[in-house]
Amino acid sequence: MGAVSPECQVMSSGAHAEATIVLGSVPTWVCAVQLLAAGLVAGLLVLQWLWWRTDRRPVGAVWGLAWSADIGLMLLVGAVAGYLAPGTVQTVLTFVHLLLVAGFLLLALPTTRAFAQGPRTAWWVAGAAVPLAAHAIAWLVPEVRDAGPRSDLAVGSTLVVATLVVLSYVVVTLGRHSVTVWGALLVAAGLESVSMLVASGFMPDRDISSLLAALWAVPIAFGLAALALVRVRQSQDEASRQHRMRDAVARVSNAAWFARDADTLLLQARDEARKVLDDPAVEGTLRPIAHGRFVCELYSAQVRDGHERAFLVDVAQIVSAAAERYALTRQLNRTAFADALTGLPNRRAVQQHLHEVLERANVERTRVSLVYCDLDGFKRYNDVHGHAGGDDMLCRVATYLRGAIPGEETFVGRLGGDEFVVVISRAPLDPELVAIARSLREGFVDRSPGNRPSRLSVGIATWQPGDVVDVEALVRHADTAMLEAKRSRSGFRVFDRALRRAVEAERVQRSALEAAVTDGLFTAHYQPIVDARTLEVLQVEALARWDHHGRLLLPVDWLELAEETGLIVPIGLSMLSQARRALDRFQMPVSVNLAARHLSEPDALEQIETAWGSTYWEHLTLEITESALVPTVAAIPVLSELRARGTRIAVDDFGTGYSSLARLARLPVDVLKIDRSFVREVDTERGASVVRAIIELAAAHGLDVVAEGVERAADLDALVQLGVRRVQGNFLGRAAPTVPVRGPRPGSQWEDTRPLRVVPSPRTDDRFDLRHHRA
Repeated sequence: MGAVSPECQVMSSGAHAEATIVLGSVPTWVCAVQLLAAGLVAGLLVLQWLWWRTDRRPVGAVWGLAWSADIGLMLLVGAVAGYLAPGTVQTVLTFVHLLLVAGFLLLALPTTRAFAQGPRTAWWVAGAAVPLAAHAIAWLVPEVRDAGPRSDLAVGSTLVVATLVVLSYVVVTLGRHSVTVWGALLVAAGLESVSMLVASGFMPDRDISSLLAALWAVPIAFGLAALALVRVRQSQDEASRQHRMRDAVARVSNAAWFARDADTLLLQARDEARKVLDDPAVEGTLRPIAHGRFVCELYSAQVRDGHERAFLVDVAQIVSAAAERYALTRQLNRTAFADALTGLPNRRAVQQHLHEVLERANVERTRVSLVYCDLDGFKRYNDVHGHAGGDDMLCRVATYLRGAIPGEETFVGRLGGDEFVVVISRAPLDPELVAIARSLREGFVDRSPGNRPSRLSVGIATWQPGDVVDVEALVRHADTAMLEAKRSRSGFRVFDRALRRAVEAERVQRSALEAAVTDGLFTAHYQPIVDARTLEVLQVEALARWDHHGRLLLPVDWLELAEETGLIVPIGLSMLSQARRALDRFQMPVSVNLAARHLSEPDALEQIETAWGSTYWEHLTLEITESALVPTVAAIPVLSELRARGTRIAVDDFGTGYSSLARLARLPVDVLKIDRSFVREVDTERGASVVRAIIELAAAHGLDVVAEGVERAADLDALVQLGVRRVQGNFLGRAAPTVPVRGPRPGSQWEDTRPLRVVPSPRTDDRFDLRHHRA
């Protein structure tokens, strides 16, 4: 212990009369204890290094580590010097030991400031460093070092001054702050070290004095190690708490994706905060603000630091964001599955509900009925009363249907427009369904002024156990029943076996019609249009015939279905192409019927040009029904363009529609074809008056007239007498796939036995004209 004992004895020389102890005189066992203590302090340095390696990297840990390292080196140097014999090496180690003591005193200042938030240490370090430097310089001068006890007393007094400076700084720091438990423990360790250092100079027993002088810094080292252990433990606890906080945040965040209620999520977040913070006083609030936003707060009077407050804020933000998402989801669901006008479930919601109900009924083996309601005359009502009145009508229908069928097994929805449905789970038998349909029909009658009474047309379809679970089929059957109800006088209809057979037959016919269009089974038969006086064939009309398994089907058998499915468009184009080939083959003008639906196509003109070609437009007549032509505004530009190219436009079935004289003058029309219903009665005064009026109307507008449906010679004679120049009918020639050139009609007063023949034009250009001569 040679390096410490001389200084201790110098510092206590005023109270102790012994001279400086020679290093070599220190007992060996004291050196061994001192060496053991150095190893122990080195082990404690690992603990302080772990403290410094924590996430926060505290400044106090750095100074504590440096202070403990100085103490360990001081113990190690003192122990090694105690084992050596007097000489140069021992002298060098003694000086190193002196420097380590000085370093111990100087490191005490920044360490104290780091632990206790003391004042700035610059001047204090300077105040302690000056006497320590003087002490080191004096010790290096041999004359001073070997001058005897007075010199030792003078040199030792410099250590006393430095020690007093350090103690003063400690007192000042402790006076400015309240001392914690661990701060008090560290101060006690320091006092113990000072006491051991002072006591080593007064002990009469040299062994005990040497031991105290050798181990006086150990209490400080243990105090620093204990503090490091506590701080490491605190760091571990803090890290564990941070992990618990992160796990809690993750759990609340995951729960936010599965929960559907913000209040339930708030309770879970509050419980998580209570568990993590070990604070049962944590409470939470959630309140809405403007524009669908929410504010959530988690609070407690016992929150201690910023980490806990940040944790509560994070969890609260998750809850508020989830509440906003839930609100937005409910709004989107209302938009996606609810009708904006009536508030009823929309088509998508009805289909989803029907699917769920049918799946459940398939398991429970119960019936499900779908009531399909349509408001009669709604378009007319909407035109008279405006959209606001129409919306009010729809809302009244929705309110009526909500309470029309009592029970929890009903579900009311709006498919769109004026179409509503009622889903009845565990539906009753058909007689009760008929009573429900009748009550729905009779229970709602709107008698608004200026409008005919509006009622509901009701169709009901029922799913039976064992049927295929098909939502679309059930809706389609109910819709079919509703359409049948519109045609009937009762206004309601149940989808029964008879209607099912009719629908199945229509489905089969539809499939056959689609296959016929695809396979090109529609062929053109040509009926002549002749001069009523000379019976010369002036033109032919291409009439479509369906070759169905070798049997020709007339349009009356399939025309309505073709128009409903839209297949009338490709059929019409096929007739137009065949008519163009017939023009080349027969060298005779042709007339082709064109559906109004075809004229409403956006590329109608291009389709017609593709089917007919780019030439010989003047030999083509397109026939449009009067009832289809008048309301089809989009057809006017197309017909005007075709007419400008030379095509003639004929109004077929004239007299059966509702065109006015003023409107007829604005239509691009060249020919009026008198309907067969008027020709059939032409031999009566009433029928002749109608035909005469049509002829005069045509003459006033510069239009030609063709009478169709001539079946008797008397009809032909009457038409000739009325002035009709062109006629058409089975009496004059039935439709056939070959050129219909026939001779005079028997029984006519205009009878001529000479046959008709067609003579081609001798012109050599690519056009031709038709000249009809008698043989």
